[in-house]
Amino acid sequence: MIADTSEEIEFYRLRALRSALKLEILGMKRRGPSVCSIIKREFDFKGSKRKVLEQLNTLIRDKAAQLPFRVRG
Repeated sequence: MIADTSEEIEFYRLRALRSALKLEILGMKRRGPSVCSIIKREFDFKGSKRKVLEQLNTLIRDKAAQLPFRVRG
């Protein structure tokens, strides 16, 4: 995948955050703030990790619909 525009880069980052959150839900840890707390702070989401994942999936689906090319969310 080549991300040329700022919208495509933002979309790629959302998908990377989603992947990291899925790993965090499975038990993987990282240094610094958790991925869930980063997502909550950045997008003002509330709830548990699984609820945040649901909200992030909805955001990704909405962004994918706005991009000029077809992307599977």
